Amino acid sequence: MEKLTLIVGATTNTSRFAYIAADRLADKGIPFLPIGIKSGEVFGQKILDLRSKPELQDIHTITLYIGPAHQEEWIDYLISLSPKRIIFNPGTENPTFFQEAEAAGIEVLRVCTLVMLSTNQY
Repeated sequence: MEKLTLIVGATTNTSRFAYIAADRLADKGIPFLPIGIKSGEVFGQKILDLRSKPELQDIHTITLYIGPAHQEEWIDYLISLSPKRIIFNPGTENPTFFQEAEAAGIEVLRVCTLVMLSTNQY
């Protein structure tokens, strides 16, 4: 089964790391769902509205592109998706979120998604 990745903080802004991650995932054929508070489309995928907390299935990886100051209201929702792992990209590190995710049996990675993809460690 492919590692379906949820990109949290997705954007159509081509200079943002969340956009670049979508580009690299698409290049590697890794399925992804973009979710955020911005509307639009990235690489043929409509950005889901994070505020509506859509019911999603089979999320393998969550890669975070929102800083700790904006994470609090989404922590319970993201954990409820039961991903296998959450990637905390540089600048998204949050000890409270780490603890809650680990307590729920979710692997916590403090790494850069782009580096993982470029070194075939994804």
